[in-house]
Amino acid sequence: MTDDETIEMYGRMYFALQNLEKCSEFTSLIPEVRTNLVYARSSARDTDDVLAVDGRITVVNGMPHASGDVKFAASSHMARLMLELRKVDPSYRAGIDFANDPELVSWLEDYCRENKWLFGLIDRSREPDEIKQAEGMSMPWKVQEAVRSVDGQVPKIFYETGAVGKEPVSVLVGSDPLEVVDQVCEIARAYYGRK
Repeated sequence: MTDDETIEMYGRMYFALQNLEKCSEFTSLIPEVRTNLVYARSSARDTDDVLAVDGRITVVNGMPHASGDVKFAASSHMARLMLELRKVDPSYRAGIDFANDPELVSWLEDYCRENKWLFGLIDRSREPDEIKQAEGMSMPWKVQEAVRSVDGQVPKIFYETGAVGKEPVSVLVGSDPLEVVDQVCEIARAYYGRK
């Protein structure tokens, strides 16, 4: 039997993905590692409690496209990130990752200031070797870094600098996937429409 929260979560994810797949500007923000959109249960404890796009979001015919179905436990990286963020602020249940480069970072910093959003940084060069080498330890450290960068709160948007073999990405978080997709599409349109 499927509970009400699960039904609502699937509905919100499908509507959010429909909106994202209509946002052509977002294709330019999809990183090489592709994008994922995640949504955690209100009582999420592990990655089995987080909805995501199986196979991530890619580009097909110049538009964002979910390459697989929405299902629980379809994400490892973004799901673990949400679980760690929720330990600091459980009101955040959804997130999306997207590209990062110095020009975009500079623009995002101004955009966040204008919107009164916290903008955080994860400097991978500060990551201790013992954390890099221990399986599963990077994610708690990364979230602590993002939170530390904005005085103990969860930033609305944060980005990480690259590390060896790691593509730098940005992350936007919110209360549900509809909010997150609306905001990231607004960012994509504003960023690419400014030229």
